Amino acid sequence: MKRTARIERKTTETNIVLELNVDGSGTYDIHTPVGFFNHMMELFAKHGFFDLSLAAGGDVEIDFHHTVEDAGICLGQAFKKALGAKENIIRYADVKIPMDEALAQVSLDISGRPYFVYNGPDFKGKVGDFDLELVEEFFQAFAVHSAVTLHVSVLSGKNNHHIVEAIFKACARAMDKATQRDKREAGIPSTKGTL
Repeated sequence: MKRTARIERKTTETNIVLELNVDGSGTYDIHTPVGFFNHMMELFAKHGFFDLSLAAGGDVEIDFHHTVEDAGICLGQAFKKALGAKENIIRYADVKIPMDEALAQVSLDISGRPYFVYNGPDFKGKVGDFDLELVEEFFQAFAVHSAVTLHVSVLSGKNNHHIVEAIFKACARAMDKATQRDKREAGIPSTKGTL
């Protein structure tokens, strides 16, 4: 079965259409009014081998918060929908990714229990015109709406661009590993029989 999803979200603050193929090749078509965020989503698709299309508009005249958070909601919902009952998946992953002086670790469990933990610098300021505090907002929204337990740790780093890039790449690789099919698993990877 194809593991794909299309999510549409229209609110008074945002208008988003997202399409995901979990078993893709890393192709992407990303269009939001937030340049740095576009770059991060392109990295996520490429390094996770996900085919990802994202068209998002939002009230960026206020700030980028709603657009970035709602994109995280849609990406989470897309993974949850595409994975269905989560039969045969590996489920867990732990990945460290360096980006020059920065090193990020992402550990996750596609558990059906949403939880987000961030251990790293208290993001302040901007990269370009992107508010760094939105990194946590995006991953919080993603974890809740994908029903994934997600731990993000920044182990080293001085350059904020490098740190954020390492986080997105590590999350992409971790999601790629955890969503892979395990040939040894005949059904749901849980003693409960459901995730």
